[in-house]
Amino acid sequence: MVNQVPRGDGSWQSFKSDSSGASTSGGDSSKDSSRCSTPVLEADRSDRLRDKMRRRTESGDRWFSLEFFPPRTASGAVNLISRFDRMGSGGPLFIDITWHPAGDPGSDKETSSMMIASTAVNYCGLESVLHLTCCNQTTHKITGYLEKAKRLGLKNIMALRGDPVGADWEEEEEGFNYAIDLVKHIRSEFDDYFDICVAGYPTGHPEAGSYEEDLQHLKEKVDAGADFVITQLFFRADTFLKFLDDCRAIGITCPILPGIFPIQGYQSLRQLVKLSKLEVPEEITKVIEPIKDNDAAIRNYGIQQAVQMCRVLLDSGKVSGLHFYTLNREVATMEVLRQLGLWTEDPRRPLPWAVSAHPKRRVEDVRPIFWASRPKSYIYRTQDWDEFPNGRWGNSSSPAFGELNDYYLFYLKSKSTKDALLQMWGDELMNEQSVYEVFTCYITAQPNHRGHKVMCLPWNDEPLAPETNLLKEELEKVNRRGVLTINSQPNINGKPSTDPIVGWGPAGGYVFQKAYLEFFTSSENVTALLQVLKKYEPRVNYHIVNVHGQNRTNAHDMQPNAVTWGIFPGREIVQPTVVDPVSFMYWKDEAFALWIEQWGKLYEEESPSRMIIKYIHDNYFLVNLVDNDFPLDSCLWQVIDDMFELLDTPPDPLSDGTASE
Repeated sequence: MVNQVPRGDGSWQSFKSDSSGASTSGGDSSKDSSRCSTPVLEADRSDRLRDKMRRRTESGDRWFSLEFFPPRTASGAVNLISRFDRMGSGGPLFIDITWHPAGDPGSDKETSSMMIASTAVNYCGLESVLHLTCCNQTTHKITGYLEKAKRLGLKNIMALRGDPVGADWEEEEEGFNYAIDLVKHIRSEFDDYFDICVAGYPTGHPEAGSYEEDLQHLKEKVDAGADFVITQLFFRADTFLKFLDDCRAIGITCPILPGIFPIQGYQSLRQLVKLSKLEVPEEITKVIEPIKDNDAAIRNYGIQQAVQMCRVLLDSGKVSGLHFYTLNREVATMEVLRQLGLWTEDPRRPLPWAVSAHPKRRVEDVRPIFWASRPKSYIYRTQDWDEFPNGRWGNSSSPAFGELNDYYLFYLKSKSTKDALLQMWGDELMNEQSVYEVFTCYITAQPNHRGHKVMCLPWNDEPLAPETNLLKEELEKVNRRGVLTINSQPNINGKPSTDPIVGWGPAGGYVFQKAYLEFFTSSENVTALLQVLKKYEPRVNYHIVNVHGQNRTNAHDMQPNAVTWGIFPGREIVQPTVVDPVSFMYWKDEAFALWIEQWGKLYEEESPSRMIIKYIHDNYFLVNLVDNDFPLDSCLWQVIDDMFELLDTPPDPLSDGTASE
């Protein structure tokens, strides 16, 4: 099969896929042929994890990482991905995902360790470390898991022996019995591809002959090829600091991250202590026991205990990074990080869209604007591209976007439950105006007539971005009248890249935007709109299409229009967002399908509500408008006003419909 994919230089090239799904490019690899004009520090996007640690440590920065475990249910997977997005906003250097042999961890199930880690990297843009254990694994099986991890874009492995299935460890034929065996195997079979983490035990491994013997085992793992160490949890800062000094004394020079466990509940503490075979210090049990039935009190104590311990570690001058065992909860860990000053929600973005952490996408710096609110969908639909556009979006006749039929995938599903969606979008729709109300309530953040706030739409699974709030008044006005907006941006003329609302890229630059508006509206409105748009050419470019592909445009049918760009010291002009006419036709299919897949299917097959959604799907048009004159106030609102004025003006009974001379 021959497809068209973007070359690294912005043009497009053909490649052939063999039956195995592998691709062979007809040109140079992206590594060799691409020029990178990405406006972020290239090191932050492409450096190995060990290099990021080294750079942060040498510069005196303090940083943190987070551990999660795979959920048991599909809904739990959806919730965990939402948590990744929220906790990722605080700036962790990486996250790690544990490996549970009983949970089919290497499978394609949405609850598997492999899929959760892959989703974090590819769809949430988080540097991720995948745990891998020797327990019940053959060498062949482990190699298969590592090959799959590499294929999915995972570059970091935490090599562990793992807990025995029964009371005692049983040797595995054709397998490994110690973490060092796994480290050696990774280095032997995959050379230096993976960064490898191993576990350290500040009080010694419970099965080791002595503390000193366990330190030697750790040194052997590092000497075999491990790049950094994360420790088991502990309860006193001096326990870790002594361990760190002892490691340095025997020649372990790699980063050693303290494992921090904020106490969040009595039962979770007991369970974790049982698994790790640790003793809780008496000064902690004295506080915990009297309040063991008060979860809020225990959590508050746990936060303060963790903050105090972390401050001692950081103030020692020997610790730069902290690793948190979250137990898949966010409140306690986020509060600890806030009190330590490590939680840094920088509103500025490296690019105007969410960046994937997959290594082969590291040069990508141009995307169509249509998927601005659905970045995970865009990544999914372009996952098989052999190379990604860099520097500019080239002319294209067929970008070969993948189909999107898998709306059920846990990283594409709405974060809200069906009941919550019905509360927001209506248990029963009466007419098209009922739909207009949903859009209007989303824009205004006001409760609907049933008292529920509309926090998302099928095309936007998050509350409004701060940038969109700049347009709130105008957006509310047009949505009330059936111009159902799903994407917009204000015009920006040379705002500093550090601007907290519209800024992106490194400091010292300036960002620019053309005003953009994308919406669904009725065929009657489109008829009037097309008449109005004639007097705004060539200032306004438009694309108007229905579900059947009937398309009206005044733009070049192959040429993209840059609608966001930035100028930064010592770099080429960067244009990361475009309106591309070919891509718009692929987006059109998805945008219309969301009416049915995520909204219509909430209702019974032949119900009036479902029929209303289907009518809109079948009869409305999808429109995008670009105001090219970005230094001036946007004219797009006047375009819409003129459309409504034309619709509201009664026809002249004396007119024969011809224009006067």
